[in-house]
Amino acid sequence: MNLTSPSQVKDWCIKNGFHPNRVMGQNFLVDKNVLCAIVDAGLGERESYDGVKALEIGPGLGVMTEEMLSRGCSVTAIEKDPVLAERLPAALGNSPSLNVIAADALDVVAKKSLDFSAYDCMISNLPYQAGTRILLDIASTRALETIVVMVQSEVADRLAASEGSKTRSLAGVWVQLDYDVKVIRKVSASCFWPRPEVGSAVVRLIRHDRNADLPEQTRVMYRRLVKKAFEHRRKQLGSIFKGVLDSTERAEELSCEEWISIASALCAEGISI
Repeated sequence: MNLTSPSQVKDWCIKNGFHPNRVMGQNFLVDKNVLCAIVDAGLGERESYDGVKALEIGPGLGVMTEEMLSRGCSVTAIEKDPVLAERLPAALGNSPSLNVIAADALDVVAKKSLDFSAYDCMISNLPYQAGTRILLDIASTRALETIVVMVQSEVADRLAASEGSKTRSLAGVWVQLDYDVKVIRKVSASCFWPRPEVGSAVVRLIRHDRNADLPEQTRVMYRRLVKKAFEHRRKQLGSIFKGVLDSTERAEELSCEEWISIASALCAEGISI
């Protein structure tokens, strides 16, 4: 089956009585150009992809999995849907380079049942419903050097937004603590079957080491501060953190460095939030 052919994908679903679940974000990518752009962004320029270990969350019918395998990568794919997880190995020729884990990615992270540092990159078309949480949980491990994912367009913009931007978000400030984030390209809804109601975008996260030595206590404080601030993003920080901060700025106006400075100062003073 040509996984980039909408008619063939739809025909397989009908013949097998499979109904894509919108709640689980089962919108299958059926555009070859977008597919190659995502994989290219994730694998980068290498003389050979042989032996590259890639992690994929939500492989679905396996269009991205198949592309990575064809380039010589070794792929570990985590699939929550038991029907798709069972189908995938045989559908892709029982490749010895493919390891399918039938599980919820959120559970895998929570239980620490997978060593993310064993992978060179993560390349995924994340499910809309849980995509942001999956990305945040995996990024928080700081184990992966490169993460390239497709998410809702507005989510991608929030992840990449810099300080002062109206699209600056909690997720973006959290992720940028350890990753440089860039939106690679926008993706039309017509590139999927079934067609989603919103547009998508490919976003790339490259791990940086600027905060590698940040104490865990400060990291915890950083997350608590940012979370509380964005829960009241229309208020000035001095109003949110009365008696702790004297500031007329709002959550989206601070850079990651400024949040780190505040978190470090509060930890040094033994102040909890």
